[in-house]
Amino acid sequence: MDLNSLRQFLVVARLEHLSRAADELRVAQPSLSRTVARLEGELGAPLFERGGRLRLNDAGRLFRDHVERALGELDAGRRAVAEATAEGAGTVRLASETFLTLTGPLAAFKRAHPAVEVELHWSAAEDMARRLRAQEVDLCVASQPIRAEGLESVRLLDEPVGVAVPLDHPLADRTSVTVDELADEPFVSAREGHWHRRLLERLFAARDRTPRIVCEVDESGAIADLIGASLGIGLVPALARGTAGPPLAWVAVDSPDCRRAVTLFWGAGGRLPAAARLMRTTITGWDWTAGR
Repeated sequence: MDLNSLRQFLVVARLEHLSRAADELRVAQPSLSRTVARLEGELGAPLFERGGRLRLNDAGRLFRDHVERALGELDAGRRAVAEATAEGAGTVRLASETFLTLTGPLAAFKRAHPAVEVELHWSAAEDMARRLRAQEVDLCVASQPIRAEGLESVRLLDEPVGVAVPLDHPLADRTSVTVDELADEPFVSAREGHWHRRLLERLFAARDRTPRIVCEVDESGAIADLIGASLGIGLVPALARGTAGPPLAWVAVDSPDCRRAVTLFWGAGGRLPAAARLMRTTITGWDWTAGR
C-alpha cells in the first residue's frame, strides 16, 4: 500500500469518476483501475459501488478519511522538519472563495513578514473541511457556513448585503427594497456554490421565487463592473460598496437574512506551522469594520 496508490485513491474518491481522475492524475485509466482494485484486495473490501456511476461506499468513505489524515500528517511532518532546519521563514497556504475581501490583511502580512511565502488557493466552501483535514491548506476563509467536525474557527465579519444598481436605475434613489420588488429584475451573480449565489437563491426560495440570472461570473469582483455596464443588478456586501469600480447605488435589502458572515477556519488539534500562526494572528487582528 504505497503512498502514490493512496494519493491516486483520494483523487478517485473525490471525483467519483475513473476517467476524470485518470486525466487529472495523467495516468492511463486501466492502470488507475488496477490501483484501486489492488487497494481493495489488500483491504479485503470494496471501496466503491460500481452499479452505474462510481460512488464511494461506507468502507470507502471510512478509508478516505483515514488516508486524508495520514497523508496530511506526513506532509505536516515534512513541513515541520523544513521549518526547523531551514533558514527561511516558512510557507503559509490560505484557501478562500474570493481574495478580494482579504487584500488588506494579506498586504499587511507581507509588509510585516516579507520572508514568508504565501500560497493562495481558490476553494469552494464545501471542499474546505476536507482540504483542512488533509492538511492541503493551513487556513480557510469562507463567507458561508462550514459544518464539519475537527475544525476550529473565528468569526471575522458579519455584515449586511445590499443590492447594487446603476445610477440611472429606478431603484437608485431608494434607501431600501424588498426581495419581492426584485423578483423581475435581471441579476448578475457568481457561479453556483459561491456564497453570493447561494445567498441570492436562498432569499428568493424563502418566497417561493427564483432569481432571474442573466449573467454568471467566476469571480465576484467582476459583478460590479457588469452592473456598471447596465447588464443587470446584483448583491454586494457592505464592505465592498464605495471601493474601486464603476459608480453604483447601493440599496439595503429589507430582509434580516440578507447578510454575509466571513469566518476563518483551521484544523482542530493539529499544530499549525509558525507561518500559518502568524497569518492567523494578522487576519484575526485585522480591523474589518475600518478596513485596516
